[in-house]
Amino acid sequence: MTTHSFTGATASRFYSRWLAADPIRLTQAASLAGLSLGRDIFAKILQTETDAGMPLPRAMRRLRNLVVAGLIERDLDGRADMNEVVTAISDLAEFVLENHVTALTAEMIERHGTPVGAESGKRQDLIVLGMGKLGGRELNVSSDIDLIFVYPEDGDTQTDNPEQKSLSNHEFFTRLGKRLIKDIADITEDGFSFRVDMALRPNGASGPLVASFGMVEEYLVVQGREWERYAWVKARAITGQADDIVALEAIVKPFVYRRYLDFGAIEAMRGMHAQIRAEVVRQETRHPERSHNVKLGRGGIREIEFLSQVFQLIRGGRDTDLRDRSTRNTLRTLAAKQLLGTEEVDQLLEAYAFLRNLEHRLQYLDDAQTHTLPANETDRQTVANMMEFADTPALLAALEQRRSFVAARFDAIFADKSGQDGDGGETDSATAVAQDDDLDALQSSLAALGFTDAPGAAQRLWVTWQSPRLQSLPAASRNRVIALVNSALPLIAACGEAQNATLNRLLDFFEAIARRAAYLALLTEYPHALKRVVRMMQASNWAAQYMTRHPILLDELLDDRTLKAAPDWSAFSTELQRQMDAAAGDTERQLDTLREMHHAQLMRLLAQDLEGDLSVERLADHLSALADILVGATVQAVWQTIPKRHRDVPKFAVIAYGKLGGKELGYASDLDVIFLYDDDDQEAPAHYARLAQRFITWMTSHTAAGILFDVDIALRPDGASGLLVTSVASFEKYQAESAWLWEHQALTRARFCSGDAAIGARFEAIREAVLRKDRDEQVLKQEVRSMRQRMHDGHPNASGLFDLKHDDGGMIDIEFMVQYLILRHAAQHPELVADIGNIALLKLCGTLGLIDAPLAEQVANAYRTYRKLQHQIRLQGEDKARVEPERVEAEAAAVRQLWSGIFGQD
Repeated sequence: MTTHSFTGATASRFYSRWLAADPIRLTQAASLAGLSLGRDIFAKILQTETDAGMPLPRAMRRLRNLVVAGLIERDLDGRADMNEVVTAISDLAEFVLENHVTALTAEMIERHGTPVGAESGKRQDLIVLGMGKLGGRELNVSSDIDLIFVYPEDGDTQTDNPEQKSLSNHEFFTRLGKRLIKDIADITEDGFSFRVDMALRPNGASGPLVASFGMVEEYLVVQGREWERYAWVKARAITGQADDIVALEAIVKPFVYRRYLDFGAIEAMRGMHAQIRAEVVRQETRHPERSHNVKLGRGGIREIEFLSQVFQLIRGGRDTDLRDRSTRNTLRTLAAKQLLGTEEVDQLLEAYAFLRNLEHRLQYLDDAQTHTLPANETDRQTVANMMEFADTPALLAALEQRRSFVAARFDAIFADKSGQDGDGGETDSATAVAQDDDLDALQSSLAALGFTDAPGAAQRLWVTWQSPRLQSLPAASRNRVIALVNSALPLIAACGEAQNATLNRLLDFFEAIARRAAYLALLTEYPHALKRVVRMMQASNWAAQYMTRHPILLDELLDDRTLKAAPDWSAFSTELQRQMDAAAGDTERQLDTLREMHHAQLMRLLAQDLEGDLSVERLADHLSALADILVGATVQAVWQTIPKRHRDVPKFAVIAYGKLGGKELGYASDLDVIFLYDDDDQEAPAHYARLAQRFITWMTSHTAAGILFDVDIALRPDGASGLLVTSVASFEKYQAESAWLWEHQALTRARFCSGDAAIGARFEAIREAVLRKDRDEQVLKQEVRSMRQRMHDGHPNASGLFDLKHDDGGMIDIEFMVQYLILRHAAQHPELVADIGNIALLKLCGTLGLIDAPLAEQVANAYRTYRKLQHQIRLQGEDKARVEPERVEAEAAAVRQLWSGIFGQD
């Protein structure tokens, strides 16, 4: 690069002609170029012009020319950057529209009366919607402005003056709109204020110039096309009453932003982009000298806009942060949410600034709405120098570098992947068998792929295609399902003994999502996601059922960075709270937020689990941490719904027992909890009881996003006959005077989960005091053995298999032994009350000499083995964790030996 000194006059013919028309303009432009341009300055200049008797349209044109001249001067001498240029021009466009609408409305009312809504009886005002770059506040210096004119209600103008001619509201605003366009867009001796494009209005050029809210809503619902969603993303009201603007946004939002992840937007935008590119190619073929379209050409501004907006259309329905109208702000948000890489976004933003700066310099030449390099070399050299390059080849090399990067990123997202298989290669013709209606031919094709039970697989496929759900699909969706199954079949064939199970699960899944085109589009656009789905279907029936119930989680399978990253629970908690706060007052949305974020984290952990990246203990730690956060967020949100609550922050705590208390939570575990409070206010018991009731409702309710957790509160003082919430003092007294031994056993796996930390500390002190009581050894042994027998009798096993949990030598035996050892010896060994898990406690007891150390190690390993086997069985969807006795013979023998050593022979 090289630095050149420019004045606007030497670089821009428009600027030179403008200066030559009036000697005073040189001083005006120099004065303005020293200022950062904004609305206050615009207002002062306009006031000066109108005070001199200049009509508003002419005064506004003179203002516009002066502002553009000042921006040219500031930009080329380095005092303004691209952001200032686009912001100043956007501010100017809004200023022009606001002033003209205000003046014209007053003039129209004076002639025809005030437009009033027939239903509301309220004054009606024209809402001018800025679309495109005006909506995003990123206009270029010679841009036209894309507008849509809207008004709230039909009705008529009302007046007390009999000489005024009443009009319908539609006619009133149509006339107003026509005058507005004329006053700002007609070319006069002073040029124009802004060119106006109304093509984005409902029904385009053939539609009415203005539309009521009712007309807009009907059009978007009945006729709105996919490309119009792209356009309406940037719609921004520039004029109008605030409550009317809110009402309009409520109409537009469901059309633009879908509640689910809408990957169909990729295909729609790909098609729209292809049409634009085809037109550019035609133009460049006819006029090769007009090549290098920096807006619409390959790797140009439009591709960067599409890159950002496709994420908005896909995810904006669920993530309000992605509804910003600015391309640059949206790109930064994508980096913050790790939807695009930070370095990638930095390069896209740099390319965007480069292309927009180049676009401005092309337009500075003649104030023309152009986006292509000029045909003659002299002008190209001027543009190169304005971009601080020594010559045209240097500029073109820099331009090609940016365009190549943008094009590569664009292709990574928008390349048509529908003809690829799960490995990213072209689908082989031998695999295109799924739609074959000839059962014999289907069987032969599957056998050729390597299916060992080709007849069974063929029969299942044939039944699926004949099912009413698949038969009634639109042709496009049916063809997508066929293509996806064809892509999956070679992957399933490689599943060995699990072929048929995997095929059955996958077809069940496809039948469940077949009517949701967005999910089919996702799997089509991202073949590696389909590959992961097949792998999950093969590995786990539970995972298959979970994915089938919650197909929205397909999105979690797209990005290795988030899928394989270790959970950051602090960041998760912060983001959960942010989303809950954003939905404050909307209980339905908050319920779904809790479930959606829970399911997403669960899917990531499941994927890591199935890949072998997590031990059973580490997985349980993560699942327990996740539950703690969700419990805390739920308590906080529910408290805000309690009417007339007596304090801002509740003195209330959730205490975890069982698997959650011991941090041994599984995927489908319920939560064993009790509720404590420490509050002397007379309203406290009623308020906290209501809080607990609503907490349970929030946790257990089935919504569109599923269920959060089942909740078990049977361990509260006095069980089912006890109060739902208990004061800390009452809990302490109950544990000291009334609790059964089994309730003290339960305390060995209890901990503060969430809520008021001071209550948590008091609970821990009570728990330690109870567990460290001196107990009679023989009485304790007898009661523990008696309770163990009752549990054993309640879970008979006549299967011939070994029940990992309930049979003699199983997990319950280990847990009871640990509980006994804590209750028996914690008085002398306080370290035993730590909630460190059964494995660590067994080893600790061995170290302390309370039991044989080598045997303690064997039993600890047995417990780890049992948990791992139980986990694997549960992943296959089995309720009872049972195995062949020989498989755990050594482990069960060690457990029985330790039991005998502690409790004696039966």
